[in-house]
Amino acid sequence: MKMHAVELRNSVIGAIRRLVAEAGTVTAYREPLVGFASADDPRFEGVRDMVPGHRLPQDLLPDARTVIAFFLPFERWIVDANATHWENVASEWATAYVETNTLIGQITTHLIEALAKRGIGAVTEPPSHNLDPVSLIGSWSHKSAAVIAGLGSFGLHHMVITDAGCAGRFGSLVIDAALPIAATETKERCLYRYDGSCRECIERCPIQALDPDGSLDRKRCYQHLQAVSVCGKCALGPCALQSAVQ
Repeated sequence: MKMHAVELRNSVIGAIRRLVAEAGTVTAYREPLVGFASADDPRFEGVRDMVPGHRLPQDLLPDARTVIAFFLPFERWIVDANATHWENVASEWATAYVETNTLIGQITTHLIEALAKRGIGAVTEPPSHNLDPVSLIGSWSHKSAAVIAGLGSFGLHHMVITDAGCAGRFGSLVIDAALPIAATETKERCLYRYDGSCRECIERCPIQALDPDGSLDRKRCYQHLQAVSVCGKCALGPCALQSAVQ
């Protein structure tokens, strides 16, 4: 029996929320955010123009119709733990990184299998470790998908700031069914970009990889991550748990 598009959309949202609530992880999460974008949204072409080699939804799935993006925001205590360890990464944050990547994989696998039972094709990309070894840029950006789906906006730290902040992890998948796309308001969530009043991500970066001009030294950042596995120090400022612009 064919499921109505609105019902299918609500089913996807409900499944993500349920899987997070039942994850059984050490890591605790606030309520997930879920957004939807048309696979034909011209902003995907814009991402490819800025990032040569970045794939379009149709490159992942030829009959792509909709991109589903979601954000799993960490609970405050995980952010607080990493904020108190200036020189080292808190074990709570490191655990959250690993567990959340696994959870995102479980969520997308579940959705792909559930959608397949309804005759809907779906594909995804890994939540991490999918960078080109030379350019250090991924061929599919879950963060860009989240922005296009209306979940947030990029901050000075190159993280996506949602209404639930930037401390968490993103996932996305492309499906060949058309789902309702809600109109979203484009708004600034980064204080530096809003009025220049915050540079905390720059100050917290342990290797000075961020610059006020908006550039990120990807090589320096990547080498640091290779050494420490995870970091997240740039995601601990006033935008960690909410939009910094109120």
